Amino acid sequence: MKPESLISPVLYWPSKRDRGGGLGRGDSLYQSARKEIFRTTGQMPRIVTTEPDIQDFFTKHPNAILYIPVFVESTGWWGGLLGADPSNCPCVTDKIILSADCQLMAIQIAAQKLPMSNQLFTAEIHPSSQFFKKMNSQIAMSIDMLATDTGTILGLFSGKNRKKFTQLVESTGNSYLGCIGWY
Repeated sequence: MKPESLISPVLYWPSKRDRGGGLGRGDSLYQSARKEIFRTTGQMPRIVTTEPDIQDFFTKHPNAILYIPVFVESTGWWGGLLGADPSNCPCVTDKIILSADCQLMAIQIAAQKLPMSNQLFTAEIHPSSQFFKKMNSQIAMSIDMLATDTGTILGLFSGKNRKKFTQLVESTGNSYLGCIGWY
């Protein structure tokens, strides 16, 4: 099946936040998002209000740039990128800070992006001091964490070397879930 053509960039803008009040096209963050995307790409974004499945979206639109807002109170925005092949996967290629409460993540196919600076890694870890002491060794930095019902933590980390990060996680007896993108 031939991929569909799509005018890029695309902005996913939910009609409501995960928690709290609704957002609309009159919202100041929405207006800021459109202005910043235009400033960055030179084009006004196409708007979608239904949350796209990341893998399906890029299968259908491999050349698109998808902008997804991440609000302070939302969690797990990166979950749609878990387990992807980092050589040809949708990756976070840029982030635009709109306010203290919201930033836009630009996601596109890895092969189309600029050379990587930092990579985003995920791991399931036990909250032990051994792990966090090793994390302070300049291998990676904690970006976001989410506690699970089983007593482990799903963590999002930023670092430059996937192999060193994997070795660090495995040396502390934890599970490495995968590299999910770059910025």
